[in-house]
Amino acid sequence: MRGRNWDIFCRVIDNFGDIGFCWRLARQLVAEHDLRVRLWVDDRASLNRLCPEVNMADVEQVLQGVAIRHWTSPFPPVEIADVVIEAFACELPESYLAAMAARPKKPAWINLEYLSAENWVSENHGLASPQPRMPLTKYFFFPGFTPYTGGLLREKNLVRQRTAWQADPGNAWQHLKLPPAEAGEISISLFCYENSALPDLLRCWAAGKTRIRCLIPAGQALTQAASSFPQQDLAIGAAFRQGNLSVHALPFLSQELYDRLLWSCDLNFVRGEDSFVRAQWAARPFVWQIYPQGHAAHHAKLEAFLALYCTRLEEPAKTACRQFWLAWNGFGQTGADQSWTAYWQQRGTLATHASQWAAHLSEAEDMASQLVRFCENLL
Repeated sequence: MRGRNWDIFCRVIDNFGDIGFCWRLARQLVAEHDLRVRLWVDDRASLNRLCPEVNMADVEQVLQGVAIRHWTSPFPPVEIADVVIEAFACELPESYLAAMAARPKKPAWINLEYLSAENWVSENHGLASPQPRMPLTKYFFFPGFTPYTGGLLREKNLVRQRTAWQADPGNAWQHLKLPPAEAGEISISLFCYENSALPDLLRCWAAGKTRIRCLIPAGQALTQAASSFPQQDLAIGAAFRQGNLSVHALPFLSQELYDRLLWSCDLNFVRGEDSFVRAQWAARPFVWQIYPQGHAAHHAKLEAFLALYCTRLEEPAKTACRQFWLAWNGFGQTGADQSWTAYWQQRGTLATHASQWAAHLSEAEDMASQLVRFCENLL
């Protein structure tokens, strides 16, 4: 499949999860599979935060081998790609769809779905869905955690790079332009949506016995943290200490630097999909805030992953992990601040489990390679 043309379409819903995933995928397809990739995105500002080299004025720009195009309406006439990816069930432009149908050799058309650990995912992965109005067939491709799904995004050298980075923690903090943690101090990265549990958890950390350094990149979490400590300066680059908690306001990080932040911390709070997966590759304990949906539809998805992730955890670490994650997502019987102590008392077990979980996931073929092979069989 070397040299084929791919189009990836992305409508940004979760500010950085959707486009973060698509940007990683596009770069990997170019770098590791020698494909020509156009990334169509409706909100280039979100991509610009992840990749500051994106020029908002350019109609088309090639970065790291990927042709970045602004998805506008009306959609411009373009040559149809050999493989067409609808990321996260976004709908293709009608003119592009009609041109696909008119193409003598139909492209491989993929609905690349959201990541989930729910049982129904493996049953629907790879299924065909004929287009009712046109001579086209779309195929569902589900990332996932089991051999019956499409796997997870993982660059070829990711595990090797992470291992080398974690072997030299002093150099890691220097690269991130942060001082090393003080003796007995733990480092926690915090990336979350607005979360009602956050102010109480920060106060819990400040009043606790453990010295905590909380590293917060620019975004909703930093804004909320600043409102929790209005007397403190939380401009980018600022830091303050309250009790046993020190808070550091970081700039918004590129994907490469954010990966390294995850690799460096003792615990990572993440959200959505992209940072959720990267936290698992970091092989460190993490806490996930799932993207909130109406009528608590995300609760089942959270429970499905917890059931899978905690399978190999023994008590009491399993209960502590479940209770804290549920509390952080607003589903707990107690608050996150009340669940914190029991959770962090299991830090040794959780750290070992995170490392074993990452090793288990890395035994599977990466998602990009599986997707390329899947599409090759359709063409």
